[in-house]
Amino acid sequence: MKPRILGLGLAGMLLMAAPRRPPEQPIDLNTATMTELMQLPRVGPRTAERIQAFRREQGPFRRPEELMNIKGIGEKTFRRLRRHILVAGAPAPLDPAGAGAADAADGAAPADPAADARGCPRCRRSRRTGP
Repeated sequence: MKPRILGLGLAGMLLMAAPRRPPEQPIDLNTATMTELMQLPRVGPRTAERIQAFRREQGPFRRPEELMNIKGIGEKTFRRLRRHILVAGAPAPLDPAGAGAADAADGAAPADPAADARGCPRCRRSRRTGP
């Protein structure tokens, strides 16, 4: 009887430890429920609660990168989550090839070339890829 119980216990542990399937559609960080947030890779009940607490205290997310302000979500975890999340109303990532055309079409001012020369605000490396 004990080997059978032990076998069932091990099977249950394996099912619990099996990786979850990521959501089929990106999840909006501003409207997701706790259950929806827990569908994300590497997000359990505590992290989901922290995301909801951040939303309550700070207001809606403006950019997906703000997720890294939450304890337990660093750059590595964020990279895993990035393709599974979205922020409603957040600007779409710029397409380097078509950024100028899109700016001209909607009347927005062109990007500040001096800002590119200053580099990334996090690591201060130059954003320029060409000469």
